[in-house]
Amino acid sequence: MAMRIRALAVAALVIAVAGVGSYLSITAPARMPKNTWAGLGEPNLENGERVFWEGGCSSCHAVPGATDENRLVLAGGASLKSPFGTFHPPNISPDENAGIGSWTLAEFGDAMVRGVGKGGEHLYPSFPYASYARMTPRDINDLFGYLKTLPASSATAPAHDLPFPFSQRVLLGGWKFLYLDDKPRVTLAKPDAKVERGQYLVEGPGHCGECHTPRDGLGGMKTEAWLAGGPNPEGGQGRMPNITPGEKGLGGWSESDIAYYLETGFTPDFDSVGGSMVSVQKNMARLPAEDREAIAAYLKAIPAL
Repeated sequence: MAMRIRALAVAALVIAVAGVGSYLSITAPARMPKNTWAGLGEPNLENGERVFWEGGCSSCHAVPGATDENRLVLAGGASLKSPFGTFHPPNISPDENAGIGSWTLAEFGDAMVRGVGKGGEHLYPSFPYASYARMTPRDINDLFGYLKTLPASSATAPAHDLPFPFSQRVLLGGWKFLYLDDKPRVTLAKPDAKVERGQYLVEGPGHCGECHTPRDGLGGMKTEAWLAGGPNPEGGQGRMPNITPGEKGLGGWSESDIAYYLETGFTPDFDSVGGSMVSVQKNMARLPAEDREAIAAYLKAIPAL
């Protein structure tokens, strides 16, 4: 009897070790193929600045309360409180020690679209790489080039403050296995070039779904409720609004209403932007009019919820 119990215990241990090994193999940090970042040439800094505002980099990575040119000092931003703990946006200035000044384009690109850090570690999806995965290598190359032109800062952001088990980065491989891909969030029937551009901006660099789409218990987006609003993803009070063309969302807004709101911060009923959207709107106001119009066209083209 004792030998049988011992044999069963050994078998269970072997199965457990094999299971852990399989998990680690399947969910190991995966970089993009090296040729993804090859041959892109000198970055287009004008486009890089455009991508910078599309992505709202300063909203998370500038010092809280920064205004004007100080918004370009990406020394690390305000803490992001969530149901999983508190995240601290890092310094992404061109400082070689505290920031990303020593990073290569491949390292930066892999962080953006695969959530893999410079040292090969999994990054937490508080950095919205699950959205940035849809960005083109060209835009990432241009953005990286533009970031190098910004002021360097030697400030160091605090480490994330996460309870166990969320502090274990090994679990992020499983999260990526479930939620990380570069497929469109919604399928649109024969979209024109304007709507396609809007889809790229909203689903990719603009990462609008990160706040406006409800999440499941593991923090993954419920894409069946794409942009339908939901609880504040940072765990605070209030809800993120529905921005689909449904009656509970933007059904009463025209495309021009949406574009005007993104430019000025004023709604059709003369209310003004508030909360965390203030910073987003300031970023949107920096974009060319055709980008705001493309976003508006896409928001009117998606399924109404």
